[in-house]
Amino acid sequence: MTQATAPKTGHALIQDYLRQLDRSPGVYRMLDAQGAVLYVGKARDLKARVSNYARPSGHSARIARMIRETASMMFLTTRTETEALLLEQNLIKQLKPRYNVLLRDDKSFPNILVAKSHGYPQIKKHRGAKSEKGDYYGPFASAGAVNRTLTQLQRVFLLRNCTDATFESRTRPCLLFQIKRCSAPCVGRISEQDYGALVSDAERFLQGKTTAIQASLARDMAEAAENMEYERAAALRDRIKALTAVQSVQAINPKRVAEADIVALHMEGGQACVQVFFIRGNQSWGNRDFYPRLGGVESPAEVMQAFLLQFYDDKPPPRMILLSHAPDEPDLTRQVLSERATRRVVIGVPQRGEKFELVENALRNARESLARRMSESATQLRLLEGVGEAFDLPAPPRRIEVYDNSHIMGTNAVGGMVVAGPEGFIKSQYRKFNIKGTEITPGDDFGMMKEVLSRRFTRLLKEDPDRQTEAWPDLLLIDGGAGQVSAVDGILAELGVEDIPIVGVAKGIDRDQGKEEFHRPGRPSFALRMNDPVLYFIQRLRDEAHRWAIGTHRAKRAKSVMANPLDEIAGIGAARKRALLAHFGSAKAVSRAGLTDLQAVEGISAAMAQKVYDHFNARG
Repeated sequence: MTQATAPKTGHALIQDYLRQLDRSPGVYRMLDAQGAVLYVGKARDLKARVSNYARPSGHSARIARMIRETASMMFLTTRTETEALLLEQNLIKQLKPRYNVLLRDDKSFPNILVAKSHGYPQIKKHRGAKSEKGDYYGPFASAGAVNRTLTQLQRVFLLRNCTDATFESRTRPCLLFQIKRCSAPCVGRISEQDYGALVSDAERFLQGKTTAIQASLARDMAEAAENMEYERAAALRDRIKALTAVQSVQAINPKRVAEADIVALHMEGGQACVQVFFIRGNQSWGNRDFYPRLGGVESPAEVMQAFLLQFYDDKPPPRMILLSHAPDEPDLTRQVLSERATRRVVIGVPQRGEKFELVENALRNARESLARRMSESATQLRLLEGVGEAFDLPAPPRRIEVYDNSHIMGTNAVGGMVVAGPEGFIKSQYRKFNIKGTEITPGDDFGMMKEVLSRRFTRLLKEDPDRQTEAWPDLLLIDGGAGQVSAVDGILAELGVEDIPIVGVAKGIDRDQGKEEFHRPGRPSFALRMNDPVLYFIQRLRDEAHRWAIGTHRAKRAKSVMANPLDEIAGIGAARKRALLAHFGSAKAVSRAGLTDLQAVEGISAAMAQKVYDHFNARG
C-alpha cells in the first residue's frame, strides 16, 4: 500500500520553481493553499530574486511566515525592469495581497477649473477626468482648500462661479455682485475684454505671480485716480486690500519652491502615516494624511517606494517630490514617475535649507497624526472587545455592518448600510440600496430589510464565496426588535449564511435613549448598564446608520420632487421642455392640452406633438 506524499510548500516548493526560471525581468506571485495571493513582487532577475526565498534561514519573521504559507507561485516575464515595476503595482492594486504595502485611498483630489467654453470663463471646483475645456490647477488636498482659494479668487478678481445656464437666464446682478465677489458679466457690467484680463490675472495668481499682479493693480489705481475715476480707483484699492490679506494668510508659503509634493513617512508600532503637502505656484494647497497597510513590512524605503508608485498611479506627479526617506530603488522610481508625467520628475531627500524645513514640518505632522490615530485605535479596540464580550462573540469583531431603512409612508424607500471596524467608521464601505421590489407593501420594513440583505449577501456570495477578503462582516446590527432579528435570521438562512451573529437594537422602555434592549436569535433580550461605554458605542453605530439612511432618503425625495413628467418623453430635450413650459405654464397643463394646442408650440412638430399627446392620454 503506497502512502500519498503531501504536496510541497515553503522552501521545498520554491526550490522546484527555481529550476524552471531564467534570468529575465518579471513579476512573481506567491499563493497560499486556497489560491489567495500572499505577495506580489518584481525582479530584475527572476531566478536570483526567487532564490532568496529558497534559503531555509536568514529571513525576517514576516518573510519566513510568508514562505511557510506559500503553496504555489506564478510568474510573468517582461522586457525591462520598469515594465515589471509597473505590472507589480497594477497587480497589487487589483489583488490587494496580504503581505504587500497597500495604500488604502479611494478619493480623488479636487482641482480648480477655469472653464474656457464660454466667452466669460467660469471658475469652479472640479473632480474626476479632465475632459472639460479649460485650464486645471491642482491638486488641492481637500474640498475645503479649494473652496478657500475660490473665495480668495472671487474677492480679488471678481470672477463668476455660476453655471452657463444661470448666466444666460440672469436679468439683474446676483448677491455676489452686491458683496463685491463678482463683476456681473451676466448683465453686461463688464466687457468681455476686461473680464478676460481678470481671468488672466487669476491664472497668474494660481501660478504664484502675486507680486506682479499687485504691482499692476497699484499702477491701474494710480492711473484711475489721476484721471479722476475715483469709483474705479476705489474698486482697485479694495482688490489690492483683498490680495494683501491673502498674502498675509499665506505667509508660511515657500519662497524658493514653486511646485512640489512634500512626502513624509513616520513608522511606529507596526503602523505608518504618510503626510503629503501640495505646493503649487509657491503656495501651499493643503495636506492629506494616509495610513498604508504595511503587511508586516519593516523598511521605510520599501514603504516609501510602494506609496509613491501607488499614490501617483492615477494622478500626474509634480516636477519635484521632496521625501523624508529615499525609496528602495530611487533611480527606477524616478524613471517610472517621469514616464507617467511625460517629463522629468526630480526626487530628493533634502538635508538643509528651506526644502529640509518643509520636509521636517511634514514629518512632524506625520508623527503627531500617527500618535493620535494609535490612541484612537486603542480606544476603538477596547470598545470592539467590549462588543465581543457583551454579545458572546468568539472574538472581537473586525467589521460591523449596521442596517437601517428610511421612507415616508412607503415612498422613496431606501436602505442604508454603514461599516465600522478597528479604525472607526469606514465611510468608503457605506452602501445605499434603492428599494426596487414591486411586491413590497408600502411601509413594510420587513420586506425592505429582506431585499437589502438579500442583495447584499447574494453579491458577497458571488464575489467572494470562500471569504478570502475583509468584505464579510463579523456582526450585523439591525435597527429593530425580536421580529426584525427573526426575519433577518430567516433571510440569511435561505441564502446559506448561518454563522454571522445578528443583534437587533430596540428602543426599549418609553423609547428612551439609554434603555435600549438587545435581541439575538433564539435568546432572551437583555440590556447594558446605562453608563457602559459599549452602550454608547452601539448608540453611535445606530445613529450613524440612521443618519446615512435618512440622508439617502432625503436626496432621493428631493430628486423626485424636482422630476418633471416631460423628462420621461423620448425626444423632449431641454429646449423643447422650455418651449412647452413657457407656452402652457406647467407640466400639468401640458398633460391636459389637446393635440392642436401642442402643435401650436414653437419648435414642436406634428409628430412630436402626437408623441407628447399619446404619452399623457394613452395610459387609460
